[in-house]
Amino acid sequence: MNTLAFFFYVVGGAGMAVLFVKRNGAGRGPGGPVQDPYEAAFLNGGPARVVDTALTALIWDGRVAVGGPGIVRVLRPTAHDPVERAVLQELAAAPHGALAPLRFAVMRHPAVQEIGDGLAARGLIMDPRARRSALTWSTVLGILAMLAVPVSLILTVADLMGSGPRLPFILKVLPVIVGLIVATVLCASAAKRRVTPAGQAAVSAYASAHGHLPHGGMPVALYGLRALPDPVLREQLATAARTPLPSPVRRFSRSHPSHSADDATVLPVLWCAAPAGGTGGGCGGGSSCSGGSSCSGGGSSCSGGGSSCSGGGSSCSSGSSSSCSSSSGGSSCSSSSSSSSCSSSSS
Repeated sequence: MNTLAFFFYVVGGAGMAVLFVKRNGAGRGPGGPVQDPYEAAFLNGGPARVVDTALTALIWDGRVAVGGPGIVRVLRPTAHDPVERAVLQELAAAPHGALAPLRFAVMRHPAVQEIGDGLAARGLIMDPRARRSALTWSTVLGILAMLAVPVSLILTVADLMGSGPRLPFILKVLPVIVGLIVATVLCASAAKRRVTPAGQAAVSAYASAHGHLPHGGMPVALYGLRALPDPVLREQLATAARTPLPSPVRRFSRSHPSHSADDATVLPVLWCAAPAGGTGGGCGGGSSCSGGSSCSGGGSSCSGGGSSCSGGGSSCSSGSSSSCSSSSGGSSCSSSSSSSSCSSSSS
């Protein structure tokens, strides 16, 4: 029985070590402050909040107007940043200028996707792949820890049937079983957070320092659609957020639980994280999406909820993939026949 107890400790110790690495590696990065309203929007609500921030800024100073049943038209084709350029680019390609399809298209644009990649690289937001890996390990090891309890009881009964007094087997291995259960709970709790503690601190500091500035999209970036003073625009954007996604997008998305009802972000927000060592996120055609706020749930990894690719192993869309790059002047995309890999998040 001592050999079996030693085996329990070896397996349990190895499992706790893996969970410790997963928990601490999921949101690792140099940190740093939030740099602009779009990063604040991404941290607060994922790509959906980023798009709503850009649209609000464009409407606020009269460059874009929304009329009728959510039809967008350009008044002055002037963009001040890559995200606004993405809005105008997708609007020019839209056949009818409908607000809901425009939001979905801009969410998946590299200019928006790269914001999530940059935040993940700095450790302000969880990479969807790291979150998915930590949750998977937590689930598997948690099940093993729970199964170890009845197994230990059976071994205890068998051991006590022998001759001579001895310490019950369950008491020998109870510390490692409890330790493994606690480790799985802590790791799973950390992995379920879309935004890291560093990201939460950074966006709070940004709100305190810049919340008073008269940027057209700042209230939306920091507080969501409920902060819009214009009730008509608020309802138009809320209605667009509630509009059902096209089936190819719905297939790989998950809602992010952190969205509020005021934001009307019932549907997922998409974030397809860039491959490790790669540049440029995006949910182009032919991409494969997997994993959680988040393609975030949570307004989103391709994630509503402000979730990104959340939800595992689904196809982003069909067709050729997009090759994207960014510069100080914005982001550009071109089609190719190759495919890219993307993974999702929850909010």
